[in-house]
Amino acid sequence: MISQPLSNPNKLPPKMKVKNRSISILIIICLQYSCSNKVKQKTTQKTKPTNVVVIVMDDMGYGDLSSFGHPTINTPNIDKLANNGQKWTNFYAASSVCSPSRGALLTGRYPIRIGLAGNKERVFFPESKGGLPTEEITIAEMLKKIGYKTGIIGKWHLGHLPKFLPTNQGFDYYYGIPYSNDMDAINWSVERLLGPSNIKFWNVPLMENDSIIERPANQYTITKRYTEKAVEFIKKNKNEPFFLYLPHTMVHTPLFASEKFSKKSLRGLFGDVMSEVDWSVGRVIATLKELKLEKNTLVILTSDNGPWLMMREHGGSPGLLTNGKGTTWEGGMRVPGIFYMPGTIQPGTIQNLGATLDILPTIASFTNAKLPDDRILDGFDLSSVLKEKSSSKREHFFYYRKKELFAVRKGDYKAHFIIQNCYTDNDEKIILKKPLLFNVNIDPSEQYDHSDQHPKVLNKINTLVDNHKKTIAIKTSELDKYATKK
Repeated sequence: MISQPLSNPNKLPPKMKVKNRSISILIIICLQYSCSNKVKQKTTQKTKPTNVVVIVMDDMGYGDLSSFGHPTINTPNIDKLANNGQKWTNFYAASSVCSPSRGALLTGRYPIRIGLAGNKERVFFPESKGGLPTEEITIAEMLKKIGYKTGIIGKWHLGHLPKFLPTNQGFDYYYGIPYSNDMDAINWSVERLLGPSNIKFWNVPLMENDSIIERPANQYTITKRYTEKAVEFIKKNKNEPFFLYLPHTMVHTPLFASEKFSKKSLRGLFGDVMSEVDWSVGRVIATLKELKLEKNTLVILTSDNGPWLMMREHGGSPGLLTNGKGTTWEGGMRVPGIFYMPGTIQPGTIQNLGATLDILPTIASFTNAKLPDDRILDGFDLSSVLKEKSSSKREHFFYYRKKELFAVRKGDYKAHFIIQNCYTDNDEKIILKKPLLFNVNIDPSEQYDHSDQHPKVLNKINTLVDNHKKTIAIKTSELDKYATKK
């Protein structure tokens, strides 16, 4: 009897007409409100800004995750991100050492463009007077312009003087150490780095915003405290869009693990430290799930460069790649790349080229932020690969060491023009009369030179180099602004 008035209330018997017409109108209003409310909810869900979490390991090698092949390191939480998100196997850091790599990630520009390519020094030290130039636009500054809350918890290493600190580079909040954890050393030595952990040997400060709150930092609990602060930051900003940059101090040597993780891994102390950072990743993801933010948060995990091989068992592994940190061989700059956002990112293993340079433009695409248009960006937007598994726009990559271009990858092939080891007894730079050419998809270990067989490939790479160099206006090195130790 109620369905009829909804289609034609005028045909009701006279006594029922008024009553049923009122019921009909009420039902129609309720249905309209319900539909309208559902549309509003749907629209709100679609237009709600994407949160961003970028997790960066320090000196983690290509082969240091169980999902990337390590036989005795267990990283179940990171592996879940790789298995349920996208695992990139041809992903590169923009430098093989800390400071230039981090500056490039945050700006989407090669270090040589932003004053982070030195003639002498390669990273910032406690005696450095320079830092990431404040005229550069970081991910934090880009997102802050559109209302994001921004925080960095972890290692900065882009200038420790007040004007270069994160709070002057777009971050609302900073908690961490300003440079590498082996600096401010009491009699620095490899023997001490490889010996028993002792925080008294490393007088590195722990900072909160612009103030030193602990010195030396208790590095036994540093990963645990970073995690607590990260969870606190997410919870505090759960009702507004946020960007959390979480660059861990570990697994840079000296290694420190809390009591809960100490002496647990078959891989020894390095494995203990990896397990604790993996736990940290798990806690961050669990917090996003708990707050129902997981499907609305883009999570990216990578490393700043390859493993510090001179640290022996206390250093990481490049897997099947050649060499490690400090070099332009694959082991120095190819790193794990993991992207995770359930319901948005299509799971799979991606063998296309990608780089930490691509993080800024990709985040801009996910958040509808405006990219800087007054400077050259070296990153590519990877969002179509992440969402649809289309082909990556990145077709090449330049391997710089300081201000010199050592190697170039174009498609399958990588050409070396200069080779040099690092952290060894023989670090002589060799300028090659004839470039080495490797097919790094077939031969990722860079063992078999194909320069004689593929001169046309070399010609194409040379043309690419010529065009690239025309775009480079080398800035004064911030890394070389350095005060000699007294």
